[in-house]
Amino acid sequence: MIERTDTLVIGGGIVGLATAYHLTRGRRRRAVTVIEKEPDIAAHQTGNNSGVLHSGIYYKPGSLKAINCREGKRAMERFCREEGIEYEICGKVIVATGEDELPAMRRIFERGQANGVACRIIDRAELSDLEPHAAGVAAIHVPEAGIVDYRQVCARLAEKIEAEGGQILRGEEAQFITPAGDLVSVQTRSGREFAASHVVNCAGLYSDRIADRGGSRPPLKIVPFRGEYYELKEGARRLVRNLIYPVPDPSFPFLGVHFTRMIGGGVECGPNAVLAFAREGYSKFKINPADLIESLTYPGFLKLAARYWRTGAGEMWRSVSKRAFVRALSKLVPEIHPGHLVPAAAGVRAQAVGADGSMVDDFFITRNGRVLNVCNAPSPAATASLNIGKLIGENL
Repeated sequence: MIERTDTLVIGGGIVGLATAYHLTRGRRRRAVTVIEKEPDIAAHQTGNNSGVLHSGIYYKPGSLKAINCREGKRAMERFCREEGIEYEICGKVIVATGEDELPAMRRIFERGQANGVACRIIDRAELSDLEPHAAGVAAIHVPEAGIVDYRQVCARLAEKIEAEGGQILRGEEAQFITPAGDLVSVQTRSGREFAASHVVNCAGLYSDRIADRGGSRPPLKIVPFRGEYYELKEGARRLVRNLIYPVPDPSFPFLGVHFTRMIGGGVECGPNAVLAFAREGYSKFKINPADLIESLTYPGFLKLAARYWRTGAGEMWRSVSKRAFVRALSKLVPEIHPGHLVPAAAGVRAQAVGADGSMVDDFFITRNGRVLNVCNAPSPAATASLNIGKLIGENL
């Protein structure tokens, strides 16, 4: 039996749920079905997110990341207030640990100013007032950065979707996607078949494959990068008040190892960024041969690896050497030593890489008829999700 719905959303992470949430509200509300291959929602990138409410300071002015992060953050704060979800605007510092980092730090500050982010450059003394154990010659203070638990956000989004008549079907993996005139047929591995007026692909780590199944040929491929974390032992949490970040490498879309106070009271340290040997490669020993071969034979990844082999080697060394990881952290907080850290859960970032070896720096959303594909939505997608969902809804 074919099940009919106005819009089928593939993927029960925060972007998929935010999209369904917007589609079930307002005057143009639609019948919406979300299918998620895991037994529960928010199982991958969303559920392994460090929980930062990003300000939008890093992103190119006018980009989808910059626009959606600013609007999305305001929407996320409003949603949390209205729904009684705990969040905190605690602020962050982006620390230049040496004079050589000051030009890059100033460029980030200029981006923040262009994006309307409340931020200012502070000296060593002001940095010490905010983060007494941090070391740096100067820093950017971003008082509007915050923290939240995105799993709680997703749980509430799911409740509201279902309260408005939407369906969230867990354990249903999209296998075949067949556009046919005014409808799109989607069959799942369990044998269910749906006919939808529109399909929205929010499949994260598998978004490129789902796009292929729907007839799109996006000019990119998802390459999974594992981000490994440590957590500060309870007695060492006093070393970090809020969020302490380094000045990132402007040519690399990762922010470097940093300290993140979590809404639950812990402090995460990391992540590094290493090639995962599986799209769901949350441990060093998880290998999916097909996923790994796909990455290692993709011309875009080979060009990327050739260009950044030195950076990649450093990330891999931090993956196998706790002391190397600690050395990177100690540039920000010199008192940190190996005994302060215990391993924490890793995450996997779905990073889109172009055939020319470039890491796709912005959100990438493309349409193929009645199928809309969100093919690159890394950080700050969680912060921006409510605005991304609104944008998608307005363009169906």
